[in-house]
Amino acid sequence: MEKLLMLLASLLILVPANAQKIYITGAVEDSISHNPLPGVLISVINDTAKVATNQYGLFRIAVPSQDAILLFQLDKYRPKRVPVGVYNRILVQLDAIDNPKDAIAKAKAIARDRSSNGSNPNYGNTSMGTRVFFDETYGTLYENQFMKTLIRSHSTFAVDVDRAAYSNIRRFIRLKEKIPVDAVRIEEMLNYFTYHYPPPPRDQTLAIYSSYGTCPWKPEHRLLQIAVRGAVMHTDSLPPSNLVFLIDASGSMAPANKLPLLQAAFRILVNNLRQNDHVAIVAYAGAPGIILPSTSGDQKDKILNAIDNLSAGGATAGEAAIKLAYQLAQDNFIKDGNNRVIMATDGDFNVGQTSDVDMEQLIVSRKESGVLLTCLGFGMRDYKDSKLQTLSSKGNGNFAYIDNLEEASKIFAREFGGTLFTVAKDVQAEVYFNPGMVKSYRLIGYENKVISNADTTGGRVSGGIVGAGHCALAMYEIVPGTEGSHSLRDTDVVFNPADSLLAKIKINYQVPTDSSFHTIWHQIPDSCVAFEDADPDFRFASSVALCGMILRHSAYKGEGDSKMVLEIAKRALGDDPGNYRKEFIKLVKDLKKNKNVN
Repeated sequence: MEKLLMLLASLLILVPANAQKIYITGAVEDSISHNPLPGVLISVINDTAKVATNQYGLFRIAVPSQDAILLFQLDKYRPKRVPVGVYNRILVQLDAIDNPKDAIAKAKAIARDRSSNGSNPNYGNTSMGTRVFFDETYGTLYENQFMKTLIRSHSTFAVDVDRAAYSNIRRFIRLKEKIPVDAVRIEEMLNYFTYHYPPPPRDQTLAIYSSYGTCPWKPEHRLLQIAVRGAVMHTDSLPPSNLVFLIDASGSMAPANKLPLLQAAFRILVNNLRQNDHVAIVAYAGAPGIILPSTSGDQKDKILNAIDNLSAGGATAGEAAIKLAYQLAQDNFIKDGNNRVIMATDGDFNVGQTSDVDMEQLIVSRKESGVLLTCLGFGMRDYKDSKLQTLSSKGNGNFAYIDNLEEASKIFAREFGGTLFTVAKDVQAEVYFNPGMVKSYRLIGYENKVISNADTTGGRVSGGIVGAGHCALAMYEIVPGTEGSHSLRDTDVVFNPADSLLAKIKINYQVPTDSSFHTIWHQIPDSCVAFEDADPDFRFASSVALCGMILRHSAYKGEGDSKMVLEIAKRALGDDPGNYRKEFIKLVKDLKKNKNVN
């Protein structure tokens, strides 16, 4: 008996020592191609713990303390030491020993080989308002022109915070490839970055802010910046989620920057789920199937195993898969919860309905179900941007393009609430310009989100969504001057000459759990500041807008060039969480080196 008690005591002494171990998870990728790296040996300096990354570049290792240092080793790559610090999930990029130019060429060659094996040569919807770049498709955009205020005094557009275009442009720049003009959606470039406008008061869903200053690329013009900020929701107050992961596992998803990257991205999301969240998984190739029924978010191992066991092969039955995913979401619908389908694909559908028009009709028919949509784009060469853009815009959805694990972490970790939780839907902005102050105006970007009179009458509502804490930004270029009359022919809005107002803004929206519409107003005084005196957010956003116009070869870029973009951005870094503004500056420098811009 005495020996038994001594044994138990010794075990109790050992338990705390084991319990002190900290588990670190993460991923390892190539620093140039951003493809996951399998077989990387990871060891703890001055400790015996060792693991290797799996086929998706993922790992999990126990370390004795937060002072530990991890050593990453792989043949033909430079070893790298990474301090653990306060993080329990890390992304590590290894540099190839090869000459960097050779590595880039090699990455391009691999991508070409894979895309040629997985693409669908019979795909064809170029007559549906799309342009083909290699085998990628982009919706055709025609740049907004200046509108005289007396002809049309107000501008209406759908407000949302899609960001896919920016990360897709980044992919082209890093691969030193030509950027398709229609891939450049300036509003998605603007909305990629964090801005510092305060959230609305607790009893409000949205807040409106505005800034008005001189235009650097056209000194006689002015710039109007409008920001719509969504309410912040803290993690402990987020509603329960009913999620359906709709994952494309067809043959075209085989390359490392598609299904393997997709699996790594979803692992990040799963690690942020709570017990009151539920996840189901639908995977589709030739036919869709339920890989995982609705499962509680605290059963992470079960969810992760279902994701890790996916493999690519077969055709792409997108239509049937979307129908099944929405049905599954409706079967597990949570009243007053976050009901959402998260679709991850390259968009290369080839079974059933496949055209962009077919997809629009399909998703519109599901819009009133109360289930929201998030579209995640992956891959290159056979990537169908136009299709995913259509799906997200018509299905109360948002849209992102994931080019590497860092982007996945941004979407699913740092911006978890904004990505998955909507505070306002069917959001429309109506901007009424004062003809006594504004001769003409031009909306920069938002070409495919402009709403005509026909879309806002007869009970039909068309708008975007704003996520928790998100800030949707829009910019107008203004030609100042008077048209002599303050009465507007095409609206009921009246400007008083004594008010000296530049414009009035009306935002219409719904909250996700209510079918009624809400309206808020904001007045913009005719108070213009010199560009160099404007706040950093205004100036940095202006540099991004100008970069977008240069990439689009815009007739409205005036005196603007890449040198001006860099000068403005460098002086407007301000508070830069995530260093995304610094990354933008580096990308513009790379553009100049690649001779893609002037």
